[in-house]
Amino acid sequence: MQSLGGIRSWPATWRTTTASMTTTTTESVKKVAQVLTVAGSDSGAGAGIQADIKVCAARGVYCASVITAVTAQNTRGVQSVHLLPPDFVSEQLKSVLSDFEVDVVKTGMLPSPEIVEVLLQNLSEFPVRGRVALVVDPVMVSTSGHVLAGSSILSIFRERLLPLADIITPNVKEASALLGGVRIQTVAEMRAAAKSLHQMGPRFVLVKGGDLPDSSDSVDVYFDGNEFHELHSPRIATRNTHGTGCTLASCIAAELAKGSNMLSAVKVAKRFVDTALNYSKDIVIGGGMQGPFDHFLSLKDPQSYRQSTFKPDDLFLYAVTDSRMNKKWNRSIVDAVKAAVEGGATIIQLREKEAETREFLEEAKSCVDICRSNGVCLLINDRIDIAIACDADGVHVGQSDMPVDLVRSLLGPDKIIGVSCKTQEQAHQAWKDGADYIGSGGVFPTNTKANNRTIGLDGLREVCKASKLPVVAIGGIGISNAESVMRIGEPNLKGVAVVSALFDQECVLSQAKKLHKTLTESKREH
Repeated sequence: MQSLGGIRSWPATWRTTTASMTTTTTESVKKVAQVLTVAGSDSGAGAGIQADIKVCAARGVYCASVITAVTAQNTRGVQSVHLLPPDFVSEQLKSVLSDFEVDVVKTGMLPSPEIVEVLLQNLSEFPVRGRVALVVDPVMVSTSGHVLAGSSILSIFRERLLPLADIITPNVKEASALLGGVRIQTVAEMRAAAKSLHQMGPRFVLVKGGDLPDSSDSVDVYFDGNEFHELHSPRIATRNTHGTGCTLASCIAAELAKGSNMLSAVKVAKRFVDTALNYSKDIVIGGGMQGPFDHFLSLKDPQSYRQSTFKPDDLFLYAVTDSRMNKKWNRSIVDAVKAAVEGGATIIQLREKEAETREFLEEAKSCVDICRSNGVCLLINDRIDIAIACDADGVHVGQSDMPVDLVRSLLGPDKIIGVSCKTQEQAHQAWKDGADYIGSGGVFPTNTKANNRTIGLDGLREVCKASKLPVVAIGGIGISNAESVMRIGEPNLKGVAVVSALFDQECVLSQAKKLHKTLTESKREH
């Protein structure tokens, strides 16, 4: 693990280049992903540039800052706002952009047309598109309701800034203001707003629905110009919501800087915010109505931190590849994974026992690209070396494979580790060793694994009762019996893992769709 200014940064997130130094030798130079935040300062440190810097540090990314305004605020509200002179904002921008190799620029509080203008001038001098991504959080009203930017900047936002943006992340109030005060009180209206905002020029739009009235969960609407994605999560009962918008946008910027595609970055960011809010829901900082939350849960609760990239619900339709089946149907592992993901698989495990290492590595890299572009986690079965080399999201190991605690020491704190368990004792040990989920089975007889003892639905139920981890059922599961598995009534059973039900079929895509529909209907009825 490398260290840069106190930031924990894993080499896998760095791009390595070879540069000629002033000496006669050529050295390997490691370049850390870099974000520049252009925003206001929050004296209470819950939002603004303070939140941006903390988020980037938590995500392993370096963050430079340009301050546009200084606020006097705490958990009780904003007492005063002092705008910095536009000329000085421009000097800060020139200083950073002329020296740092910034990957992403993230904007927050831009409180005046003059400050927006100097930002635009500097982005023109140091081009955004093609070299640097631009994340625009159009901050106008704080989470507590304080107005931070007036209506005078709306026209320059619409006409000049939004067309440059790679993504904009308004809440419903900000989206309404940008659209001239239109009503946004339903998900359908959020979709319409996202489409209208997209027509102003940004490549992607994320309308945040945290302020939506009468909503049982939190829903954000993402639009890429062609498709909508509704991103749902449970509402978390807490006073500690100050800085959620800044945090979300900065996390998107950090993930983009590390090379993620936009949808993956948005999903990771939403999960990071949800996880941090849940972790911080009972902390007390300040005596006001709206407190900050803890961005550094990774240092205190690594398992919760990994939930920012992995959610138990990701286990819903868990597809496990099989090299023999792919050969039987004359399809590549890459084609099989692509079809499974398009059909609704929510997580992929590559289990390839026959491929040569070099061939498997190249295939795994291609599969990682497919999964990341669709916001789906990809794990490698057993092969820790392949998982590290292709930067997979994690591994799944069996009881006879490398111990989980040793796998964790090799992979680091961010990766997902699953382990196969048949007994209550194994489930307890998986928790103690630091696994993230359990694969339990075989539930039914199967031909995909020799000498695999079945545990039945009763055995699965016992493992679920003993486990503190989410569980995915595996073994002989298909369309005909998936419903009976999901109805055993254990809340930590999150999904089913399938092999032949997907990959020993002529059309993986259609089978995946059928399985996903069956599981969805079963979940709804249950």
